Amino acid sequence: MDIIKNPRKRDGEQQLGVLYDGGKVRRRREWRGFKDTFFDYTRWLYLVSVLGKFIMNPYNVKGFFRYRWMANYLGVMHGMDKFTIGLRDEALRITHYSFNYVIADVTQSIVNCFRGDRRIRNDEEFSKHCVLTDENAMTAQMMGFKAEEARAILREVPTMFAANIFNQNSVIHYIDVAQQYGIPGDVCPMPESEAGISIDDDFCVLGSCAVQVNTTCDGSMMGNGLIAKRLEREYGIPTFQLTAPLRHREEDVQKYAAEDMKKAIAFIEEHTGAKWDWDTYFQRAKNVNDCTRKRMAQLDINATPYPQFFGAAFSLYNDTNYMGNCGRDPYFVKLDKKLLKLAEKGYREKRMYAREYRHRCIVWGVQPQYIIDMLYWMLQCWGVVPLTDMLSMVNTRMIAEEDTPENREQAYYDMAWLNENMIMRNRTHGGYEVLVDELWEFCEQMNADMVMMWEHMSCKALDGMHGQFEEQARERGIHLVWVCHDLCDPRVYSRQAIRDQFNSYMRTVMREEPLDPTIEVLPDENAW
Repeated sequence: MDIIKNPRKRDGEQQLGVLYDGGKVRRRREWRGFKDTFFDYTRWLYLVSVLGKFIMNPYNVKGFFRYRWMANYLGVMHGMDKFTIGLRDEALRITHYSFNYVIADVTQSIVNCFRGDRRIRNDEEFSKHCVLTDENAMTAQMMGFKAEEARAILREVPTMFAANIFNQNSVIHYIDVAQQYGIPGDVCPMPESEAGISIDDDFCVLGSCAVQVNTTCDGSMMGNGLIAKRLEREYGIPTFQLTAPLRHREEDVQKYAAEDMKKAIAFIEEHTGAKWDWDTYFQRAKNVNDCTRKRMAQLDINATPYPQFFGAAFSLYNDTNYMGNCGRDPYFVKLDKKLLKLAEKGYREKRMYAREYRHRCIVWGVQPQYIIDMLYWMLQCWGVVPLTDMLSMVNTRMIAEEDTPENREQAYYDMAWLNENMIMRNRTHGGYEVLVDELWEFCEQMNADMVMMWEHMSCKALDGMHGQFEEQARERGIHLVWVCHDLCDPRVYSRQAIRDQFNSYMRTVMREEPLDPTIEVLPDENAW
């Protein structure tokens, strides 16, 4: 692609490496010019207020000292800094508004966990309306339940998923615990750490029932089996296994999937006492469609020479909105509108995230939690723009949103379809076409000349396609950068070892020099 240079003078830091001077994570805060530094400071105050309100609750303080994973959230402020490195103007605002609400959503999840937890507050009335929901599941089966009657509790999100973003070492203890109990070391560290948390008795115990899914991989089902047995045998919490067909693009499996969704809803009704409400469902279906339209509009802007909402914040925001929320929180509708308005303004004014754009990149594969901010680093260091990622290329269908007898039956098929197309499963299952062929279609649609392929060492589904990706990228003239990692465990590949793989490709294959050589190597191994 042609190199695009930022026509506007960028106030503030020109060499971001000064922030890491002396081996410290941050020597000081980034200077972005008065306007953007002031805005960044106000968002810092907002996060302080969110965390301050949280810690003022005595039950939350009790939970902080009961669960070891809570200490990871001391790194929230620095974690936010990593996501905004080098950003100005609309890019800074889009990233703050989106990721700040993700943080607020996770904070509320922790509050809900502690409220119902038998060890902390033990609010039995609240707990009996809670449904423990698998982190890897869409929450579509909750769309027709009013929040006061049945509430989804994704307790694995704060214990493993979000914690690993802020502290790269957050799950090491739990992985070791799981392996001490005989779980193999080559299992994906995500379900292994979740199983380890359960074995280590570090999960909140609440809820009238639980719903687990088969949507990711065999390792995930292994971990779910261990967790389910403990829930059922020790805590008396019955668990429903919601199974999505492997061949999710085939029409002949949809009836089975819809029937299983009906059974899951009936299971929740039986154990919570809640009743499915069609008015509630169809209002949330409208929210889901609005989310889908806004995400597609953002991707349309990203297909232009001036993309606006991309990188890790785009991925994590869509994960939270599309899968964890699934139309249930109306605030996401307002926030989607606000983010799209900012993106449209940035596009009109030709705003750029960095001084120079050299390559347009699709990020494919399962991305590592402990260095998910790398997408901003490769932009600032090498001018490679991460237009979108595999986990964001999800459902584009509109689901039925009008309450008619026909649409009530169609709703079960729609919820099943959403469940089959959760953020990871819709690419790692369903055959060769969804994982390989559609990648090249996205490259054409997004005008990408590069693919960064995350090679998760414990993910057998993607690793088996290595040769096919190489051969087809070569045929199409697309630069393919392989970057190995182990998802949650930094002991296999450290942060700098991951960056070095990208550095090596850019220097030896692309024959390029970094935009900002001061951040090619960062002393952040001991950083939050």
